[in-house]
Amino acid sequence: MEIELFQFPGSEHQQMGKRRSGGKKQSRGNKVRVALRRNRQSRARPQNLTRDMLTDAVSAEDAETGERLSGKGSLSRRRTIVTAGDAEQPVRDIDLAGCHAGRVVSFVGLNCLVHSDQDNRNYECTVRGVLRTMARESRNAIVTGDRVIFRPQGDVHQGVIEQIEPRQTVLSRQSQGREHILVSNIDQILIVASTASPELKTNLIDRYLVNAEVHEIPAIICINKTDLVNIVTLQNTAAVYSRVGYQVLLTSMVDGRGIDQLRRLLAGRKSVVSGQSGVGKSSLLNTVDPGLNLDTSAVSEGSQKGRHTTRRARLVRLRSGGWVADTPGIRQFELWDLAPGEIDGYFIEFRSFIPYCRFPDCSHIHESGCGVKDAVDTGLIERVRYESYLRMRDEDAPHRTAAPPETLP
Repeated sequence: MEIELFQFPGSEHQQMGKRRSGGKKQSRGNKVRVALRRNRQSRARPQNLTRDMLTDAVSAEDAETGERLSGKGSLSRRRTIVTAGDAEQPVRDIDLAGCHAGRVVSFVGLNCLVHSDQDNRNYECTVRGVLRTMARESRNAIVTGDRVIFRPQGDVHQGVIEQIEPRQTVLSRQSQGREHILVSNIDQILIVASTASPELKTNLIDRYLVNAEVHEIPAIICINKTDLVNIVTLQNTAAVYSRVGYQVLLTSMVDGRGIDQLRRLLAGRKSVVSGQSGVGKSSLLNTVDPGLNLDTSAVSEGSQKGRHTTRRARLVRLRSGGWVADTPGIRQFELWDLAPGEIDGYFIEFRSFIPYCRFPDCSHIHESGCGVKDAVDTGLIERVRYESYLRMRDEDAPHRTAAPPETLP
């Protein structure tokens, strides 16, 4: 089903009303014209097309111009939807009578589980088709963490989602050219890595940190399985991020290191736990709150890679207060809607040195007089973070051509 949106501004009478009241009068909403295309209906083939082309000169001449004619309304139809909110996140205007407000705690296929604020119960809900057509840019119309308005319908504890409230924050990545939102409306990101089995990947941590900076979400780095290595060997890695300004937590489920501190950081907040497969995300949450009983599995002995035990993002309530989203493990985290030339602004330790670059569009790769490279040479920026930046630019711009000759602005 394809969608085409047409915005209709308020009437002249409404605009005059706003001017007379000093702009305080609120319109009832914007009207959006939606063109719905049935993607499962095949086009009816015109009868005797070949004969008409051979015997009708007018038809043949029309065909040569490249025009395509079809019956009006055979595959498409239009309807008008009244929306509220801003243009970036339009919200379908509905009658709230008999509806519940709630939060999506899990989403699979065409159905999702919604926790109702009104009666503190979970409802199995479907999604209005019109809401799916209004979210064509995203991989999913509904994601875990969304605030929604749903109407109880059908059997007990079943319903249909009528409205999706605008998302305040998201954790997202790029997937097949579209934005894949893992979870929405979160207060903080807990980035989980492991010292071994699987090995520590600081480049993946840096990608998460860039994403957190883009969406202005506080990030906490958790390095798990500290019992597998000498703790002294982790001090340098932890210090790299601590000096930048990030909070680093060292944890172990074997000896209990850092578990109490993690429990305090999660209490009363809406958090998302994300990281590579096999680093122990679900096991950590089970240790923090044994009542969760999340599924876990061991790392493959052959590949030393984690198994995808968590199949979907799931929002669970902690006994200490707050919510936490356990997300499926990932092995790649491709940044969404971020050009390679914008990455430097989200390495927070670069910001103080970028104004000292000789060229305003400095890439910090090959230019002379680069404030960032000078800071790396003098130890003001950690070389491992700078190398991570170079690798990130190269991976997100695989077809980058050779550097142009330097010219003064």
